[in-house]
Formats: sequence, C-alpha cells, structure tokens
Amino acid sequence: MFSYENLPSLPPPKTILTTAASLTASAVLFKSLAADIIPVDINEYFKTCFKRFSSELTIVIQESDGLTPNHLFESANIYLGSKLSPLTRRIKVQKPEKDNEFTVTVDRNQVIVDVFQNVKCKWVLQSERVEVGHNSNARPCEVKYFELSFHKKHKETMLKKYLGYVVRKGKEIKEESKTVKLHTVDYNGTDYWGSIVLNHPATFETMAMDEEKKVEIMEDLDLFIRRKEYYRRVGKAWKRGYLFYGPPGTGKSSLVAAMANYLKFDVYDLDLREVQCNSDLRRLLIGTKNRSIIVIEDIDCNVGVQSRELDQEPNDDDKITLSGLLNFIDGLWSSCGDERIIVFTTNHKDRLDEALLRPGRMDVHLEMSYCTYGGFKVLASTYLQVKEEEKLEVFHVIKDLLEKVKVTPAEIAGELMKSENVEIVLKNVVHWLRVKEQINST
Repeated sequence: MFSYENLPSLPPPKTILTTAASLTASAVLFKSLAADIIPVDINEYFKTCFKRFSSELTIVIQESDGLTPNHLFESANIYLGSKLSPLTRRIKVQKPEKDNEFTVTVDRNQVIVDVFQNVKCKWVLQSERVEVGHNSNARPCEVKYFELSFHKKHKETMLKKYLGYVVRKGKEIKEESKTVKLHTVDYNGTDYWGSIVLNHPATFETMAMDEEKKVEIMEDLDLFIRRKEYYRRVGKAWKRGYLFYGPPGTGKSSLVAAMANYLKFDVYDLDLREVQCNSDLRRLLIGTKNRSIIVIEDIDCNVGVQSRELDQEPNDDDKITLSGLLNFIDGLWSSCGDERIIVFTTNHKDRLDEALLRPGRMDVHLEMSYCTYGGFKVLASTYLQVKEEEKLEVFHVIKDLLEKVKVTPAEIAGELMKSENVEIVLKNVVHWLRVKEQINST
C-alpha cells in the first residue's frame, strides 16, 4: 500500500532556490564560455545542423530591398498590430501629425502567434545593425525584418494563401483607421499638393436628400469599389465620373464630403483657376493617389473649358483648355492610378459643353434640387433631434408649404439653428415659409 512515509523528505525551500540559482548561473556561464571558446564557424555549423533536423521553416520578410519598401512587411506590421495578446509585453504606438487615429504595431523580439486554416505560426520582429557605404563613408544602419515560422509541411499554404491574406487584411485595417484628408493645389510642394485633415461631418444619414437618390448613390459607389477585376477585364480605367448640378445651397459640396467619409477616400480639390496650363494639369493628376475623389467645383465658371471652340488658338499648352480637361478625365493620363472618382459640380448644367457630359466621362448626373419634405425630416432630426411623429401637426403644415415654396436645404438649416427651443424653431420655420409663399404669389 502506498504511503507518503516511504517518500524521501524534500530539502528546505531555501536550499532548493539556492540550487536552482546556481544551476541557472552555471548555464549562463557555460553559454558565455561556449560563445567565447568555440569558433564562430563551428558555432554556425552546429546551428545549421540543428535547423536541418528541425521540422520548422522560417520565412524572412525584410522591411525593404535596398531603396524599395517591402509592401508585405508594411501589411504584416499593420496586421500584427491587431493580433496583440495579453502576453505581449511591448508595443509601439504612433500618431502622425495629420492623422486622428493612433497606429499600434509590435515591437522587436515580441512573439505573436497566429492561426490560419488550423495552421499555427509565429511572428517575431527582428533587427540588426549593418554598415552602409564603404570605408570612411560607412555608417551604421538598423535593418528590420520579420521572421515567420511554422511547420515546413505547411509551406504551400503559407506562401500561396496566408501571405496574401495578410496583405488583404493589412489593407482593410489601414483603410478602416484611415484619416480622410483634403488636398489643395500647392505649387511649393514636391507633388503640387498640400493637405489637411478633412473634418467635415457630413454623412449620407445627415444629407437632406431624397432617400431614393441616397440609396442609388451608395449602391453605385459600392458597385464601383468591388469591380476592380471587371474594369480590368473590359479594358477600362478603374474610375467613375459624377456631375452634381443644381442651385447654390443644395448640398453639392456636402455630398462630396459624405462620399469621402463613406469610402474613406481622400479629396483633391482642383481649382482650375489656380492651374496655369495643361502641363500643370497633368502633373497635378500624377500627384494624386489611388482611392481618391478629384473635385472640380463650379465647372461652368471656368471660361477656358466651357467650349471646344476656344481650343483652336495656338500654344494651347500655355493655358487650360477643354481638350486638356477631357484628356485629364478619360485620356491616357486618366489611367495613372486606380479607384479614382471625379466629381464636377455646377449651378448651370446647360452651360456645359456636351463633350463633358457624355457617358464614360460623367457616368452619373445627379440633380441637387430644393428641399423636399423628406429632406426637411432629415434636417429636423439632425438639428433638433425631433421626429415627425412627435410633432405631427406642425410637420404636416411644413410639408404643405414646401410643396409651394422653393427653398434650399442650406436655408432650412439656417432657420433650424436660430434657437434651442424646438417649439419656437418650428413655429418660426412655418412663419418664414408663409412669408416666402406670399412673396412668390405677388
């Protein structure tokens, strides 16, 4: 029969700790002596032999190949920032000056474990110091690289599926946290563009538009975004053209901001009055990035691009012409990038040359009209936080008046901001609309 009395007695805890510390110190000392005594070549030989018999395969992903950044390294850095575990002891946090969001990435020598299709793998960010240059011009430089380790039998899965997955996820994470920027023409910059953060709060939910038009625009944008392979198959540049037209104050600029916030696309505000010639126009186009919206507002106010008849003068490259603009929209220069949206706005569609309006240049023509009752309900909900069912009687009075009076969403918004008292605001809106009705009837 088993008895605890037959077991040898354990030494005191102090003796155990002392012995463990002694063994640890001896191991460290032996490792240090081995590194000093055993030649480097023999040391490396033993390491090579160990790896040869190991079942683990390691892929090295360098930060750059000389001067060319490694897109896979950047994607992995972003992707692994979303895979941090409670065991991770060190992380890096950055915030670029022109961004609103913090960027979280892993630090060196931190093991990140990931699982893909039931395959377990380990990531470690490493770095080493190297000498760049020759002789007296040599200078130390830090080279970063990821080591991705896994069982070698999964090599095909890792190379053909997992790394592509990491690139896609890295792109998605980057776009989700992206700060939308507004770029304006700046001839002092290296690419002719200067930028600031676009803090415009407009969204499709707050746009005082007809609901059907909203849905149509959003569905059109979604279709455009997911058709990369389609555009490539049919041989067309991956871009989409929109024309927003209507009276001032109907929300054309706000709609551009809502599109940018919806897609997380940067906005390039191209004021043709600041562009000196067609050559500058081409340089500006090259300076724009993928996944962007290029906006040309009040196109009817730019005399040089109103008609093809004005293109007949010599030295066309010394000024902006309609031909130059058309080449900008759908010529060879328009193919210098992907996922681009071009938006024209105008108060007078009838003043534009037909060459600008044909499909392929302006694919979607959207009239921004006066405020409808549906638009008013959106504005009332946004500005006053009041719904139709809460003020049914006064809302129906406003509905009848809006069918008789033409007012812009901007005008309605201005009236809704004049007081914090909902009752007073709605009463004043009714009075204001009735005055408008009387003026129109006289």
